[in-house]
Amino acid sequence: MRIRHVRPIVIAYSDPNDFANQRMTTLVRAETTDGVVGWGEGIAMWPEACAATATIIDALGTMLIEAGEIDVRGAWDRMRAHCWWYGEGGIACFAYSALDMALWDIEGKLQGKPLHALLSDDARLSLPAYASSHVNKATIEDCVAEIVGFKEQGFRGVKLGFAKKGLSNIGRDPDNDVAFIRALREAVGDRFEIIVDAGNGVKWDAATAISTVRRMAEYDIGWIEEPFYPTLIEDYRALKAAVDVPIGTGEREWTVSGYKRLIETGTVDVLGVDPSRAEGVTGFRMVDALCEANGITINAHAWSSAILTAASLHLSLASRTARLFELKPFPVVVQSELVEELIWHVGGDIRAPAGPGLGITVDEAVLSRLIL
Repeated sequence: MRIRHVRPIVIAYSDPNDFANQRMTTLVRAETTDGVVGWGEGIAMWPEACAATATIIDALGTMLIEAGEIDVRGAWDRMRAHCWWYGEGGIACFAYSALDMALWDIEGKLQGKPLHALLSDDARLSLPAYASSHVNKATIEDCVAEIVGFKEQGFRGVKLGFAKKGLSNIGRDPDNDVAFIRALREAVGDRFEIIVDAGNGVKWDAATAISTVRRMAEYDIGWIEEPFYPTLIEDYRALKAAVDVPIGTGEREWTVSGYKRLIETGTVDVLGVDPSRAEGVTGFRMVDALCEANGITINAHAWSSAILTAASLHLSLASRTARLFELKPFPVVVQSELVEELIWHVGGDIRAPAGPGLGITVDEAVLSRLIL
């Protein structure tokens, strides 16, 4: 392929999944000399990070244009090598992740194949759909009722972010957290998976985490995600030795080499990977191979626009280790309007868009309303 034009696009939108807070992301539109368009995303989120990401996309885009004929892996190597001084993690990864995603979209279109079929000869057709939501209502009863509603929509399970913005104190009092999980399990029954994402807002020491996770385990949680800051490896080791609940982490990692080091600690059972920040589709595939070799589940982050959702879904279907796929359970413009093909589940199962590449068509009229 030969690239003739690259355009970074910073957008902002209100997200009802995040208590109507404004979220931001940086998209990229790449076009070949033959007029084939590919879309990518770098989920930089904060205004200054999105602006910096767009600046780096401009520079890397110029480099790809000047390179002439290039393939996707060659472009990935070239971008990564160019960013060596400032790109081993951080904002550069947003930029070349977005471009790598767009180039894979183009490659799929050139070959006439959806991305999952391009990546694997035996990709799965569907995965169980899970609602991924923040716990942010005022009372336990309100929070439980909302999740019961997700089950009634057909979702097979939930991943619940604790200590998020909103009215809830879930994630700030272990006794209350356990009471919430107990009430939720009673409400949804046994055949509905509950995953707890402690994340950035929960502040547990090792002893508190061990006690809390043990108590939650009585009500059958699928895994506990990011119970500690990523560098607190000894706390992760202590928790893993003390509980039978699988441990998820990795959402704040950036590079294939960083994921390799994390796997080598022996503390992780489920690895969260975001192709819009962790070295793109190419990087995700490399990490997925490490997961397969080490008996670890990969779980794609998809909590932004439909561009990222499409990429994460194709990657998950092509993976031998992914076992579920997360969706935002409430309508949001970047999911329900930005692309013409709604990415949603049917009866609790989700399939990728059928078209080539990412399989999506961006509605540029909607996009224009979101541009900053």
